[in-house]
Amino acid sequence: MRVLFQGAFYFCRKIISLLPAYATHFLPLADANSGSQHKHWHNWQARLPPFWVHPLLNLMWLLIGIGLRLANLTAKPPWTDEFSTLVFSLGNTFLSVPLDQAIAPDILLQPLQPNPAASIGDVIHNLVTQDTHPPLYFVLAYLWMKLFPSEGGLVSLFAARSLPALIGAASIPCAYVLGRVAFRSPLVGHLAAAIMAVSPYGIFLAQEARHYSLAALWVTTSLTCLVIATRHIQNRTPLPIWVAVSWVAINALGLATHYFFTLTLCTEAVVLIFLAWLQLQTSSKFSLLFSPPWRRIYAVAIGTFVAGLIWLPIFLENRNRSNLTEWIQGSRVGLDWFSPIFQALGTLITMISLLPVESPQLLVMILSGLVMLIFFIWAVPILVRGIKIQLQQPESRIMIQVLAGVAISAIALFFIFTYFLGIDLTRGARYNFVYFPAVIVLLGASLAVCWHPPKELIGKEQGIKETGRWGINGKKAVMLIWLMGFVSAVTVFCNLGYQKYYRPDLFVQLIQQISPVPVLIATTQKTHVHIGEMMGVAREFKLANSPLNPLFLLAHQDQDPNTSTIALENTLKKLPRPFDLWLVNFHAPVAETVKTCVMFDTQSLPRVNGYEYKLYRCHES
Repeated sequence: MRVLFQGAFYFCRKIISLLPAYATHFLPLADANSGSQHKHWHNWQARLPPFWVHPLLNLMWLLIGIGLRLANLTAKPPWTDEFSTLVFSLGNTFLSVPLDQAIAPDILLQPLQPNPAASIGDVIHNLVTQDTHPPLYFVLAYLWMKLFPSEGGLVSLFAARSLPALIGAASIPCAYVLGRVAFRSPLVGHLAAAIMAVSPYGIFLAQEARHYSLAALWVTTSLTCLVIATRHIQNRTPLPIWVAVSWVAINALGLATHYFFTLTLCTEAVVLIFLAWLQLQTSSKFSLLFSPPWRRIYAVAIGTFVAGLIWLPIFLENRNRSNLTEWIQGSRVGLDWFSPIFQALGTLITMISLLPVESPQLLVMILSGLVMLIFFIWAVPILVRGIKIQLQQPESRIMIQVLAGVAISAIALFFIFTYFLGIDLTRGARYNFVYFPAVIVLLGASLAVCWHPPKELIGKEQGIKETGRWGINGKKAVMLIWLMGFVSAVTVFCNLGYQKYYRPDLFVQLIQQISPVPVLIATTQKTHVHIGEMMGVAREFKLANSPLNPLFLLAHQDQDPNTSTIALENTLKKLPRPFDLWLVNFHAPVAETVKTCVMFDTQSLPRVNGYEYKLYRCHES
């Protein structure tokens, strides 16, 4: 392990030593007297044409990002939201799954079978009538998954997850463009791309068969248009038509990918209002708000609004399916009022660092938490100082304000939804895609100061040249922060951080160990989320080629929980004994027939994420 980290640190030094201080100059990592062991490296660096430096570095960040996002891609079992993506992207529907009767695994898994007769129209129709998301990503996934063969008759999990992984990797060069355009600095762009490549939060989004990595990509590109517009507002020049048209198109695509992209648009509106206020402070002429740059920004706003109106009827119809989002709704008592604050802070932290704090081993969890605490005690002052120095620079101040305004406005909107509207958006870490790229570029801007402090400030403040603490200088600080991100990325793809909510693989192993007789697995069903829970179990049985071949019961439940009880009662009467009854996430009164079975003591059995279970042994009469 020590050799691994030494190798990673040396690799990090070599890669970052290519980072340009300016567009055409290089800053070598080592000192002039660093020794002969670096001579050949620097000779190669000196011979490299300046034109190739930025493309090669971007290629390097991209390859690192792709490697991290594809690593262990199918090792973790899919969870309920991913099953929704798989089913709807195939043009299938959950409505074909029989309810209130015992069914075999193959019947339960039928919606996961590729359907040659399904069309893009089926994908869109099933999604807008049965789910709560716009269809763009699912249409792309439909086209993408057709390129891959099935696995055992089921859709390929690699196919489903590789699309968001590659889209997530595409955010890396986009982060470079955003950082370079915003600060007119290749160094900021490369540092933003480097952090994006290894961000544990970015890895988390990219390794799920969901649409969040695509939505984050639209956020990055939309923010790029925002910073371009900011420059034109500053210079009081017209926004180029191609930028305005691109901005509208990107916003339309963002809305067609995820409705929460609207939150990003709200943050951009807040920033533009702030810029208008700043401009009015420098000139009392109200007519400035109708100058050429503002007129085209108004046109962009109108175009985006029209694009959003297309989805308004569908969004209003989705309100009738609020049971799909009831998990982020509910009341709070006592200390629960503080939970959203810590949830928001936790997600923000994981954009740069995440060690195995979710480990089942207490010692690993404590050590990981301690290392992260020490890391942030060391890193936060460095990052804050970098932002403060950037704020002192006239050419970078406005961009720090714009990107920080996006991030702060988004977090404020999350808390408004949570505390005033009763919708706790902080519970879903993935929803933070609405400001994630802004945080990454802010980190890049701060680290650029660590790497190369502005010359005019070096003599004004004691210690500015050495921005690190505990003897770690600025360049080493950049390497250490990046290395922490790299280790955190490994933590995520090894399922030691951002762990899956559901572990059907462990649950199936438990059933196989405990049940020597036929098995009935029963659950209450309200939405296709609960069908997805059982699909995960059935898929693991199929992959394991288990001879057990259990039956499944999806006991439908509306307002009256007794309907599930009746369905369970009727099913148990039809099954020959002996069999084991596993009640999994079964939220209804126990049927009378169940009382004739012997309840197994499950207290000594391990807990399984996502599956709360009880076991009854139903012997022959």
